[in-house]
Amino acid sequence: MASPVNIIVGSHVWVEDPVLAWIDGQVTRLDGQDVHVKTTNGKKVVANVSKVFPKDTEASPGGVDDMTKLSYLHEPGVLQNLATRYELNEIYTYTGNILIAINPFQRLPHLYDTHMMEQYKGAALGELSPHVFAIADVAYRAMKNEGKSNSILVSGESGAGKTETTKMLMRYLAHLGGRSGVEGRTVEQQVLEDREKFKLENPKSFHYLNQSNCYELDGVSDAEEYLATRRAMDIVGISEEEQEAIFRVVAAILHLGNIEFAKGKEIDSSVIKDEKSRFHLNTTAELLECDAKNLEDAMIKRVMVTPEEVITRTLDPESALSSRDALAKTIYSRLFDWIVEKINISIGQDPNSKTIIGVLDIYGFESFKHNSFEQFCINFTNEKLQQHFNQHVFKTEQEEYEKEQINWSYIEFVDNQDVLDLIEKKPGGIIALLDEACMFPKSTHETFAQKLYQTFLKNKRFIKPKLSRTNFTISHYAGEVTYLADLFLDKNKDYVVAEHQDLLTASKCRFVAGLFPPLPEESSKSSKFSSIGSRFKLQLQSLMETLSSTEPHYIRCVKPNNVLKPAIFENLNIIQQLRCGGVLEAIRISCAWIPRLDVHLMSLFSDLVFLLLKYWMGTLMTRLPAR
Repeated sequence: MASPVNIIVGSHVWVEDPVLAWIDGQVTRLDGQDVHVKTTNGKKVVANVSKVFPKDTEASPGGVDDMTKLSYLHEPGVLQNLATRYELNEIYTYTGNILIAINPFQRLPHLYDTHMMEQYKGAALGELSPHVFAIADVAYRAMKNEGKSNSILVSGESGAGKTETTKMLMRYLAHLGGRSGVEGRTVEQQVLEDREKFKLENPKSFHYLNQSNCYELDGVSDAEEYLATRRAMDIVGISEEEQEAIFRVVAAILHLGNIEFAKGKEIDSSVIKDEKSRFHLNTTAELLECDAKNLEDAMIKRVMVTPEEVITRTLDPESALSSRDALAKTIYSRLFDWIVEKINISIGQDPNSKTIIGVLDIYGFESFKHNSFEQFCINFTNEKLQQHFNQHVFKTEQEEYEKEQINWSYIEFVDNQDVLDLIEKKPGGIIALLDEACMFPKSTHETFAQKLYQTFLKNKRFIKPKLSRTNFTISHYAGEVTYLADLFLDKNKDYVVAEHQDLLTASKCRFVAGLFPPLPEESSKSSKFSSIGSRFKLQLQSLMETLSSTEPHYIRCVKPNNVLKPAIFENLNIIQQLRCGGVLEAIRISCAWIPRLDVHLMSLFSDLVFLLLKYWMGTLMTRLPAR
């Protein structure tokens, strides 16, 4: 983003800062391409003129509600505007038609009540303050008036507030559709005993809940959230008996995650580690209504059937942990699918409807200390959606400029097609190579990694980390992520372990047994390989086809800080998210045509003035007496 005005001595400017991202100051000297700046915190900085940006000294103290209204559409100006608004609890800001939503990490109920919904009903975008309701309303009116399906894509990294934003969208759309009346209906306000019954007295002690170290948020009541969930279940027709079973299964999964293993007496064998683990084992069995010994065996033993004999082998502690997690994921997956199907049946779409509004709440781009197959799939999804965002925002906008005959210059943005080719291209993409490795019995994570190294030796998006025989790095649009290939083969194989299936099919709980109906005889004896990666790719392709048939609207959620607390605005963190999400490029495209539009209008204005002057002079000349 080149500076749109000349930088001179005395200019108030922004320069980069390693802690604050950007800091303001005043130019003290110019030395060729070097600009000397004294910052407001007393530092003296020398920066290249291309990295020095003018500061708007007349900016509104409350910021602007649309980035395109900024005097200077550059990164520090955008950051300052967001910070100013966030300090005033103005968490929503437009960038043209894109809504940026910064998580306040606190309840702001006045923003989402029925009165607020009525205000946004039928209002044009930009007529009122930026709001998630405004985006929902635009999508709804477009669907009703133009007869075209619309979609709202809510994106952002974990903790940015995507799910809460999606809830607000759904609530508003339900309000417009006349379905919100059920919200206030009388429901018995009773919470069945939201820990004692399921032995969940201390949530902090559960391994599966102990990943983020965040157990509560200011202004968020677990009891109220639990009650709201029960109400929602009532509304969509999940019976009280089914609700009870759902919570039993969720509690069982939590207890399952606390079962640990120690080395057994035999080689490559394991046993329940201690009495604490034994307690969680027994509680899991009690909640799932299955035999505790069978549950233990299902996690630490495997039965192999050969034409000659039946062989039982034991698992070492590490493999037993993987077996435990696989069982938890299987149960959770079946429960999730059951709930989705139940809801879809309950609120089933009108089969005669030709238009829809799709609301997509996607998991954000992930880059942890240890990244495995799950992060690979999540980041693959984000690459796909980023490409969709690029194509729609930039291509559509630039086509509009051509249509309006506006003098514009093409905006460069990061094209991530090469990353997608690296991941999904047939036959040589990572997913294809992973499937190939999974189908060969002698393949290991090391042979898989070596195959990747050989295949993508010259690919600029693929990096082999030094001193590693199994890790690989992909240069994503949002930055480099290093993946541990160690469990890729196991996690790509989609089959339910026969011991897990048998255990849960035999459950005395009708609900649990219903999640695991008996398999046909022929499929229960053998587990044919089915690729999770390939199926994921197909589902993603189907999603993109659906999105392509709709008019998209974008909401970019931003996490303001990593401690998940209100009133904290971490500049570097936010800038990274804006860069990764393509928001700054979207602002740049606005920046590209606004100055040129001004020139275009000035040109028209000049022509108009000239014609008027010519006409006036001509009229004047006819009135002047001849000399």
